[in-house]
Amino acid sequence: AIKRASAKDTASMIEVNFEGKAPHGVLIFIETMTDNNTRTVANVKNFLVKNGAEMLNKGSLEFMFARKALFEFNLKEDMDIEELELELIDAGLEEIEAEDGLCLVTADFTSFGTLNAALEGMGIEITKATLERIANTPIEITQEQQPDIDKILEKLEDDEDVQKIFTNLA
Repeated sequence: AIKRASAKDTASMIEVNFEGKAPHGVLIFIETMTDNNTRTVANVKNFLVKNGAEMLNKGSLEFMFARKALFEFNLKEDMDIEELELELIDAGLEEIEAEDGLCLVTADFTSFGTLNAALEGMGIEITKATLERIANTPIEITQEQQPDIDKILEKLEDDEDVQKIFTNLA
């Protein structure tokens, strides 16, 4: 049994996304990678239902989240943020923010490759590059409601198949 488990390669892994609605209007988008879809569906559904949430049909929340490419890098002293912005617009840049020597660049997820190549071509050392789902209409919940959501998110994060979790919390 141990040999079989260790011999599993990533070729047998599949990506599966789940969508759920938690209490207090919180929407949850869950990205998983699994070798046993039946187990993952059961686990995710169990975590949601036992904690007052519900599983939604695939595609129900797709329009509620925008897929974005996010890049983070250290801003060097000789870098001009406006000049940087002008150079990166052609590569798909949507937004650029600089704070405390750290620069965050946002683009549509389809521009990930071109923006990555443009940053590397400029000699910028990227510290973080990810694809995220950002809520189009973020909501806020009260401190009394937060533990209900935290319990669900913690259970999901503890599952070995869950890769990323996105919510519409501000």
